[in-house]
Amino acid sequence: MKPPVPYRRWALVAGTALALLVGGLTIPLTRAAEAAPVGAGSYTTTPVGPLPSGCGQMSTNPRQFVTANAPAGAVPTNDWWSSLLWKRLDCAYSEPLHAHPISYDTFGDGLGFSANSTPAISGTATGVGEFHFPYVQDIRVGVAGLAAPVVRVDGWSDWTVSPYWSDGARTLRATIGHGLPFAYFQSSGGDAVINTSGAPEVWSSSGATLGFRVNGHDYVAFAPSGASWTVGGSRISSTLAGRGYFSVALLPPTGSAAERASLAATYAQYAHAHVTGTRVSYVYDPATSGLTTTYAFTTTAREGTATQTVVSLYPHQWKSLTGSTPITPTYPSARGRMKVLTGVTQFRTAMKFQGVLPELPAVGDGSGADLATLTGHLAAARGNPMDQRGNDTYWTGKGLGRAARLAEVADLVNDTATRDSALNAIRTTLTDWFTASSGKTSRVFYYDANWGTLIGYPASYGSDQELNDHHFHYGYYIAAAATLAKFDPTWASASRYGGMVDLLIRDANNYRRDDTRFPYLRDFDIYAGHDWASGHGSFGAGNNQESSSEGMNFANALIQWGQVTGDTAVRDAGIFLYTTQAAAIQEYWFDSSDQNFPSAFGHSTVGMVWGDGGAYATWFSGEPEMIQGINLLPVTGGHLYLGNNPAYVRTNYAELVRNNGGPPTVWQDILWQFQALGDGDAALANLRANPGYTPEEGESRAHTFHWIRNLAALGTVDTSVTGNHPLSAVFSRNGARTYVASNPTAAPVTVTFSNGTTLTVGAGRTATTGAYTWSGGNATGGTPPTTPPPTTPPPTPGNPTRYLLPGGGLGAAGGAATVTVAAANGNHDGTPTNAQVFTATGLNLAYAGGQTAFDLFLDADRAVGNGVQLRVSYDLTGNGSWERVETWRYFATDPVPGYEHYTQSAGLASATGTLGALSNGTVRVEVWSAIGSNPSTLGVGNQSVLRLPYS
Repeated sequence: MKPPVPYRRWALVAGTALALLVGGLTIPLTRAAEAAPVGAGSYTTTPVGPLPSGCGQMSTNPRQFVTANAPAGAVPTNDWWSSLLWKRLDCAYSEPLHAHPISYDTFGDGLGFSANSTPAISGTATGVGEFHFPYVQDIRVGVAGLAAPVVRVDGWSDWTVSPYWSDGARTLRATIGHGLPFAYFQSSGGDAVINTSGAPEVWSSSGATLGFRVNGHDYVAFAPSGASWTVGGSRISSTLAGRGYFSVALLPPTGSAAERASLAATYAQYAHAHVTGTRVSYVYDPATSGLTTTYAFTTTAREGTATQTVVSLYPHQWKSLTGSTPITPTYPSARGRMKVLTGVTQFRTAMKFQGVLPELPAVGDGSGADLATLTGHLAAARGNPMDQRGNDTYWTGKGLGRAARLAEVADLVNDTATRDSALNAIRTTLTDWFTASSGKTSRVFYYDANWGTLIGYPASYGSDQELNDHHFHYGYYIAAAATLAKFDPTWASASRYGGMVDLLIRDANNYRRDDTRFPYLRDFDIYAGHDWASGHGSFGAGNNQESSSEGMNFANALIQWGQVTGDTAVRDAGIFLYTTQAAAIQEYWFDSSDQNFPSAFGHSTVGMVWGDGGAYATWFSGEPEMIQGINLLPVTGGHLYLGNNPAYVRTNYAELVRNNGGPPTVWQDILWQFQALGDGDAALANLRANPGYTPEEGESRAHTFHWIRNLAALGTVDTSVTGNHPLSAVFSRNGARTYVASNPTAAPVTVTFSNGTTLTVGAGRTATTGAYTWSGGNATGGTPPTTPPPTTPPPTPGNPTRYLLPGGGLGAAGGAATVTVAAANGNHDGTPTNAQVFTATGLNLAYAGGQTAFDLFLDADRAVGNGVQLRVSYDLTGNGSWERVETWRYFATDPVPGYEHYTQSAGLASATGTLGALSNGTVRVEVWSAIGSNPSTLGVGNQSVLRLPYS
């Protein structure tokens, strides 16, 4: 929920006052700060600007809207139920609370239910459009005669809340939550009452259990044993046999009356095991790059002995579910189908953390003309690395993000002058903001004990009065601090400014349950799997979030900071947020599987997710570039998740061009960088063809060129392989993999990938192996440390003799190894299919005349009819285009075990283009089965060799 300059997000604020009333005292907004020290840094405990405001637009203590039973410590904000506490638009009740599969609303006489499954769609497929499942009341549950003047909060857990009503004579307490088909009630002072929208269709009445249909939705009311329900017109009631508890469940749509009855009987087993708590826990295993998340439920048996419950799962959960099997009926929801588990006390998901990088390696722009282009861009940014567009928390953050990208890129190519200029700007800015000296009223953080929050002033976009967007703003600060910490670990120590960084982390998403100064995971909706940006969430459509990518910037910042400082608790919290939200974004912002958005919506992406739907829109602009771009920026090494599905990247970009009536004209750099994750060559062509583009406010020409040029070389993200180090990633281009890892520590590390490839990374270095073998970076700030050789020998730029290496490289001879050439299972003569690919880059060789020579070690064992084929391609300048392509006639192997030699004597089948000097050039070898129904073995390492016609 933040716009770029010059736009402004609409916010529910009454304007800026000159003073605030707190406890009857007038407090000037410009009172000097009183510092509370944190290491060498400090924050203020004296207000210096506007404060969070609730009911009546006045600064309030949210504790006035909770009961004495509520948990101690900071109250949650930025949640799906936050309007219950803020009372932002109504001093008594809440706005609709979209829990899924049920939406709720609060009134003086009880709790309303909506199971609306009909989307309201507005706009067109090529313009601004929205879909919502708006609150349409089916029933309202209460107590006879109840007339509560205000609804308070009696308790909460990780994804449930308990609204509470009292009018002095009657009380009602409900527990509702994400994924719960049941709402649980305790009441006193009168009969339990269910008022229905029109006369209910009763389809089952059996003493304490009543099944009925309203607006096409099936509900079951469960009273205590011995009680019964009375139906009269649109009113259902029960004395509850004087026992004061009951529950109401929504059933998923079923195909027959018998199926509905069976489902109701299943739910009845758990109707009185009231859910009284929920709790998430997670474990990251570096060895497997696995994240296991447990969603646990605590229940209280009001009667009987059952302790299990019924839950429904969002798509990002059921697609990674492990150890449980959902039943057949599903619930419709604003997020797509929700699958149901019955008789559980917990469930688990298992996801892969794909890894992040501080920055892409400089395999494509580390030498030659492209290096000259990059260093020219870096030099142009050296004098003003932050290029800051404003002095508030958001625009300071954007400037810090720009400087951090410049520092990382400059370090990779040994431009220490630009690197140090950017680091100095980061250090000076963060130190200033992290110091609350006496009399300081700007560029300072204030801790508000009422709301349990750290607010930076000057604030922006409601980050003060509404507690909006703290993860957006502070993520930039933390990420920049992580970059600085690699080069200046003393600054980042707890005794200096590391403690202030940790406070920003805890404010936006407190990872410590025992720290009650801040709510646990404030901005992250644990069950929904993503952040919410609005502090109050007081909209009819529920809470909302626009820039999912800035939420991921925060998660990545935690991973980077935790890794560089050795704080595994912060790192693992970041990995939990990052991995879970990456899955949620693919489902709810991108719908990359095309299963969740209503079919009539007509878009492949949304700019905003709402509690009840989504919108192809932003708070600040109707331009397609910004609607789609707001979920792509900032582009960093922590945003590789955007490329986890390269085909979807191309779909998303194609929609942009279609809706825009042509290629982007604003935010071109952001959109090309995204495009590069699906088609690096096309993005590079766009960049080269438009040198006069206007950079996005948080970007630089240097970083944009670096990102796109290197993805054009590396290819797309390869999610089939993961590393045992958080700062690692794998890319694939034309079947050849490049393995990347970054090491911010002072000692070498060896990273092992899930397919067995290893990569040793020197202290302070980023390194690659496979198709590219490269190393760069210098986190020591002085002479680059000596880097141990990677396990795959690097290619020698001046040597025309190249061995085919495990992992896809072409270089100096390594140890003997083998790879499998897949069976053809058809005729692929002349067309590489399921090829083994080997690549060498950065070659500088003079053409000596003659032709390519090779000797491949092949063995088809006893297979009959196999034929293996070779293609060699030459990119003379490393720009992504192949000037010479040679396809050699296939080699028919014999059915006798033992190596045979496939050489250039087989003869050329076809050739295009001409050879010439290699200047930062690339050579690629593809080996595949042209014919045959069995695999063949190819000897590599020190066996198969390519001899280039170069000197």
